[in-house]
Amino acid sequence: MSTPDEPLPVAGTVVLLRAADQGFQVLLIRRPDRGSFAGAWVFPGGKVEPADRRAGEAESDDARRAGIRETREEVGLAIDDLVPLSQWRPPVEAPTRIRTWFFLASAPDDEPVPSADEVAEIAWVSPAEALARHGAGEWVLFPPTWITLHQLTGFVDAESALSSAGVPQLFQTRVLDTDAGRVFAWEQGQLAAGTLPWRFAPS
Repeated sequence: MSTPDEPLPVAGTVVLLRAADQGFQVLLIRRPDRGSFAGAWVFPGGKVEPADRRAGEAESDDARRAGIRETREEVGLAIDDLVPLSQWRPPVEAPTRIRTWFFLASAPDDEPVPSADEVAEIAWVSPAEALARHGAGEWVLFPPTWITLHQLTGFVDAESALSSAGVPQLFQTRVLDTDAGRVFAWEQGQLAAGTLPWRFAPS
């Protein structure tokens, strides 16, 4: 098990938004039934690689470059204007610990072309529809994806969502043992935001 002071790998995740007849949609990809997040629906993204790093630049800039690169590799879309949304820090108990930055971006007009090795399926859906599919047991969403989608349901269009971002929120995840079982607890910025079931299957 890693320790709280151990340097963590960093990743960048990109939430692509596009206008729709009613509001807006986000691009979600289903991971293959192997590897990280096997079978889950996630946003494009991945870990920072050596080519993404620049000496003297902030970690968020490295994560931004990783998000841009991974989006191109996973779904064939070129993006360059990303707005920081949040940073997720994993609990000490996690077997694999990665600090992940989430960014919002307007989707280009090009249609996504999924990588056969990294993407089993893609879908453009409204945040509410994605949450409904998870609640019905059709999709698997992990906490960062679920919470990001839940936050996005508060916006009527992509422009308002993009304009509201810019100052990233911090989510520090912790694991607690309670009378109801093991739960995820997280702190949003400096405020306690609540707890989530260990298996995380909110409706």
